[in-house]
Amino acid sequence: MKKLKTTKKVKNSASLKRTNDCETCCVNNVWSWTIYVYWFIILFFIAATFYILGRSHEFLHPSVNRVDIVEEKLIQHNDYFDSAKEKLVAGNMEDAIEDLTMAIDANATSDGYALRGEIYLQMGNYQKALSDFNSAIEMDGMNAVAFYDRGLLNMRLENYDAALNDINNALAAQSIKPSDALSLRNLYAKRGQLNLWLKNWQGAVADYTNSLARDEGSISADVYAERAEAYTALGEYQSAINDYTSAIRVISEQIQAAPNQESREAQSSDAMSYFEKSAALNLNLGNVDAARSDLESAFAIAVALNDEESANRIQNLVNGLY
Repeated sequence: MKKLKTTKKVKNSASLKRTNDCETCCVNNVWSWTIYVYWFIILFFIAATFYILGRSHEFLHPSVNRVDIVEEKLIQHNDYFDSAKEKLVAGNMEDAIEDLTMAIDANATSDGYALRGEIYLQMGNYQKALSDFNSAIEMDGMNAVAFYDRGLLNMRLENYDAALNDINNALAAQSIKPSDALSLRNLYAKRGQLNLWLKNWQGAVADYTNSLARDEGSISADVYAERAEAYTALGEYQSAINDYTSAIRVISEQIQAAPNQESREAQSSDAMSYFEKSAALNLNLGNVDAARSDLESAFAIAVALNDEESANRIQNLVNGLY
């Protein structure tokens, strides 16, 4: 009986020891996992701190790599842009468009769109030209060239009111942000032409006069001749005669500098036409001798051009005056 009690006591003691060992093991396991969690949290915050610091540094000080990428794109854009202009001068329009497209993809600019639009305009692709001119103006509302080019396109499409609005905007932009590719002389002349087509005779005369008053660029005989048309519509015949005379004088001064024989013949043909128009106006004013002199000059040009049809017609007019 005594041994039994001793045995139970030993068993209870062993059981208690196992219980204590289990508790100790559990405590150790919990402690180990707790340490891992704490270290994970600490490492997470350290990593987050370095990430935030790195991002802030990148924001305040753009990385060298990013600058290199921007510079590379600018270099690519400039190279393609210059190459496009060279190909355009050489007459390779398709290749020029490819280079300009690459330039725009690398770094889109208002001038890039405007130049590509000009090529599309020359090729007769009016839809793409209009899209490029619109893009150029959206990027830079003071791009006088883009407004002018879109005005030319609208003139070809016979959208004269829209063209007039574009030329007005080009004039305003040119006064604020001048472009070397344009001159106020040409802009006023183009608006004068639009006013002439719209039968705004007074507006045409005013614009052509403004164009002639400018000192940049060369004077075009067309400006005098077109102002003469406006004066004729207004019944101011003597002013019209004076302008035709000025147009002929400009042609005589510039014809030797014409690039080829075809151009010289075209200018001579214009002069012949101006002499005939001047003759008709002189007849309206009763200046028969002046009219005869104009017709004889026109006849001489027709003979020099081997234009038999015009020569015969003018000769008959001269004979009629006699």
